[in-house]
This record gives sequence, C-alpha cells and structure tokens, in this order.
Amino acid sequence: MGITAENLGKMYGISRLECDEFAIRSQQMWGEAKKNGVFDLEIAPVEVQVKRQTQVIDTDEHPRPETTLEKISKLKPVFQKDDGLVTAANASGICDGAGSIIIASEKAVLEHNLTPMARIASYHVSGCDPKIMGIGPVEAIRGALGKAGLNLDDVDRFEINEAFAAQFLACAKELDLDMSKTNIHGGAISLGHPLGSSGSRIMAHLANEFQQSDSNIHVGSACIGGGQGIAIVLERA
Repeated sequence: MGITAENLGKMYGISRLECDEFAIRSQQMWGEAKKNGVFDLEIAPVEVQVKRQTQVIDTDEHPRPETTLEKISKLKPVFQKDDGLVTAANASGICDGAGSIIIASEKAVLEHNLTPMARIASYHVSGCDPKIMGIGPVEAIRGALGKAGLNLDDVDRFEINEAFAAQFLACAKELDLDMSKTNIHGGAISLGHPLGSSGSRIMAHLANEFQQSDSNIHVGSACIGGGQGIAIVLERA
C-alpha cells in the first residue's frame, strides 16, 4: 500500500515537503474544527472503565494538532529508505473506530415520518492499476458526478480519505481540486483510518455538515487496496 503512494508521488512530481506540509494542514484543520465544535453532532460519547473509574470518551485520540513541520520532517521514510515520501506522520494512522449510518428509501422516510439529513444523489465504483491504487478516487468522483449530472464546480465540499499524503495530493492535482473546500476539517492523517468504518465516518461528517453550513452538494471518496476507488454524491435534503 505504501509503495503505491510512492509510485504516485513520482508520477505527479510530489515532494517530501509537500507531503509533510499537507500532514500539518490535516492536523491543524482538525484542531480548529474541534475547537469550533464541528464534530459534536457526529460523535456519540462512550463510557469506559479506566482503573475502576468511569471515563467519558468524546474526542478522537489520534490527532496531534500540536505537532510541527520541523518535528515531522526529521522522520525517516518507511518504504523507500533513501528518497521516499511516506513517513509515520504523513500517512493515515491505524486506529480503532466505529461508525453507524442509516440509509432509508423515500418510501420508508414517508412511512416512518423520518427527517433525512441528506439525499444520496449518486455513487460510483471504479477500477485502476493496483500499482497506483491511491488514484482510484479520481475516476470514482468523475463517475459519481456524471451520474448526478454535475461537474466539479458544482460541489461545495470534497472529502477524500487521506490514506497517504502523496496519494491524496495526486488525486487533488489530477482533479485540480479547490483546497478551500477539500478536507477542511482534517482527515485520516489526523483522525486515523479505522479500517471498515472510514466510509461511514466520511458519510456522517458530510451529512452533518449540511446542518452547519449553507452548502448543497458534498462528495465523499476513498481509494481501495487492490485497485479501486469509490465515491458518493450527497445533496441537501
């Protein structure tokens, strides 16, 4: 997986400095969002027993918003020792997590008097060369937008899972994304990448954000090991 990010880095001319700067951006964006209560709607507090005392967990433990570019620039590459891009700081962390979402048909919404948070306009799954699996979100996003009759300029918010900084930056460069509306609250580099629940985390985050902004179209996407990409288009309900 890490080598695929290195491959994309070479293809798109991405530097180690760019990767480290993006990692710091992810951490700082998370810190600012946390301070502003952005995640409050999507996190359910959990009580755990710690040394016979009850402790409430209501904040993700993985982020390190206090870290600096100077610190992480000293880390050695993990996969390519001499001139590699991927380090422990500019890749997503492996962590525990759980997410839950409810998807209902229009019929079910009416029958049960539900109030939808968002409407799924479209979704798309694409394939790509496994050697550059991290570029998967590009065609997935293009496909999902095409199905919804939209283009990139119609989108108010993008969330692409930050598997690796080099992987994310390759996608951002290929799509020419506006970074002012892309991963603006941090991503997997800061939050971590709990395998199996990152998709629901991204979905919940984008759905809840409709309640905190006046945006209308949100797109979430992720790469998939083995050579795939997946994307979904949400619209204000």
